Amino acid sequence: MKKILLTGASGFVGSELLGQLIKNSNYHIVAASRSANSILEKSCQVFTLGSFNSHTSWCKALADVDCVIHTAGRAHVLKKEPNAFELFKESNTDATLNLARQAEASGVKRFIFISSIGVNGAHTPDQPFSESSTPAPHTAYAISKMNAEIGLLQIAERSKMEVVIIRPPLIYAAHAPGNFRRLLMIVRSGIPLPFGRINNSRSMIALENLIDFIFRCIDHPAAANQAFLVSDGQSFSTKELVTLLAKGMGRKLPLVPIPPACLKGIARLLGRQALHTQLCESLKIDASKSKDLLGWNPPVTAEAALENAGKKYLAIAPKKR
Repeated sequence: MKKILLTGASGFVGSELLGQLIKNSNYHIVAASRSANSILEKSCQVFTLGSFNSHTSWCKALADVDCVIHTAGRAHVLKKEPNAFELFKESNTDATLNLARQAEASGVKRFIFISSIGVNGAHTPDQPFSESSTPAPHTAYAISKMNAEIGLLQIAERSKMEVVIIRPPLIYAAHAPGNFRRLLMIVRSGIPLPFGRINNSRSMIALENLIDFIFRCIDHPAAANQAFLVSDGQSFSTKELVTLLAKGMGRKLPLVPIPPACLKGIARLLGRQALHTQLCESLKIDASKSKDLLGWNPPVTAEAALENAGKKYLAIAPKKR
């Protein structure tokens, strides 16, 4: 039985991954949590962190562990925080490398790190991103992830511990946080959206597809010391994306054909250029390496996953008054 330490076990990706790992009798799971969690304790061994930073001691949690899957980290900083770069660096770079160094010293064989497509950049004006693309992180968050990747590969070079880096794009599901949740809310409201003339192309990955890929990386020998860009294998325009979500909700969504240049100008005036990039620019991924090297194919099609996200969101969303 392989012993796995999972960090971020109560997060969006970590909680779903934990549920699937527990179902597999080949794995004994240690779930890392910042505080006592009675729900986790009923299903697996729990290591209570207390704090997650560059000084955290992991020795007890790492005892006899074969593989670490590191999903924990800081994704957001409040606008009022003046030291965003330092906050991301502490959580995503320093804390990650502290864990990795202790894992290597404890004899861990493989360290799987969930990074971000942001390491590659914010959008693709021409060619899709691939593992050979020059990194171009555009935010403090993406820079902190890139620096963690660099440090992890340096540890792998001087030790026997294998490192696997996974850079997913937008991860979606009915209960996804952040911008995808806001998009679900807007689609559910039925208000007309200004995407009728947006013909961009964006790669994403369904949560269930990402979980399946992480499983492939736990044991596959060819994954050792490799970085992977993963996606559903299909790309959609924002117009197609919201249409599929609306279809899952059983409704037809009105789309207003506003010229892209007008939307860009409005975003600039409102100071929402980053949101415009996410909704109107392209971000395409060439995920062929995962198929060629690991023989992996997404088990769920993007169309089915998006429609299902819309359908499930109706069931879990707060009822309208």
